[in-house]
Amino acid sequence: MNFKQQLIEWRHYLHKYPETAFEEVKTAAYVAQELRKMGLEVHENIGGMGVVANLTVGDGKRAIGIRADMDALNLHEVKELAYRSIHQGKMHACGHDGHMTTVLGAAKLLSTEKSFNGTVRFIFQSAEEIGKGAEAMMADELFERFPIDEIYGLHNMPGLPAGTIQTRPGPIMASEDNFVIRIKGKGSHASSPHMGIDPLVIAAEIILALQTIVARNINPNDTAVVSCTEIHTDGIRNAIPSNVEIKGDTRSFTPEVQAMLESRMRSICEGICAVHGAECDFEYTYEFSPTINEQRCTAVAIEAAKKIVGTDKVNESCERFMASEDFGKFLEKIPGCFVFLGSKVENEEIIPLHNAHYDYNDDVLETGAAFFAEIVRRQLQ
Repeated sequence: MNFKQQLIEWRHYLHKYPETAFEEVKTAAYVAQELRKMGLEVHENIGGMGVVANLTVGDGKRAIGIRADMDALNLHEVKELAYRSIHQGKMHACGHDGHMTTVLGAAKLLSTEKSFNGTVRFIFQSAEEIGKGAEAMMADELFERFPIDEIYGLHNMPGLPAGTIQTRPGPIMASEDNFVIRIKGKGSHASSPHMGIDPLVIAAEIILALQTIVARNINPNDTAVVSCTEIHTDGIRNAIPSNVEIKGDTRSFTPEVQAMLESRMRSICEGICAVHGAECDFEYTYEFSPTINEQRCTAVAIEAAKKIVGTDKVNESCERFMASEDFGKFLEKIPGCFVFLGSKVENEEIIPLHNAHYDYNDDVLETGAAFFAEIVRRQLQ
């Protein structure tokens, strides 16, 4: 079996048997099995389902980390494939099957060539989609048990031309903070609003007022998003509710903006509720750290990308992406770089990530594997 066929076999197996956050039991076991076949030293159950595989060549003291995410999404796959998900309501709609395969491929290349001097640690992380897997691995002393000097990761992008690589130094993906606003008013008959305190009207004021934060409180040179995405009440058609709950999230790139968003949102919500005589419970949680690339590691990734795909297919100053990635938690502790690998299928409709029709483009598996292997060769000479 040639290298590309092996990559496709791995990817199709992983796609067929998806498992969601912290439930990647068979996924982790399969990855560990394939890594052991390559002769790597494998450690399992790191921070739950996490897997770390070590490959040491020569006497070099430096260590490089290469990371893949393992979890699938709670979506029902609708595309007809020979390797379609057999788990009802679960599928790899974000390409983590391809990410795992790419890192397995890099392990295969490096374990065969042994073209470096030092240690590579292949890190397979669970629960990326909910932003908890990296933290769980670090809480289980990932970097104390398996020290590394730099860490690298990638995410496929179906909207970018296949085989292209994009990145940038500094912030590349946003934080995600979640919020819940609970408004307690006083219910009444819909015909007698004067006898109650209408939390729906208050909620409407709050939703609109929150949009002024980005427009009037955040420095225009910074970037932020405030999105209210759910609203729930305990009312019925002819009754004004007593309680309304608003949920949503915010996105930004720096701790300072995160703190500003939380502070202003709390003040607005509590202030509007107080004006109307209602009670307010405001909850704000930090879920995903921003993904901030270290400059030197980014330069390394750019040069490796140029070697693999050619200078004309590398964008070294791409736009920042407002979605979030659990890899950012690793970058708070270890310098590294995260890149985007284009996977658009030519002359076909772009199917976005987190779509029930999504499938990874097998043609970019070799590119990703070669890119990671080239980073290791450069950094462990």
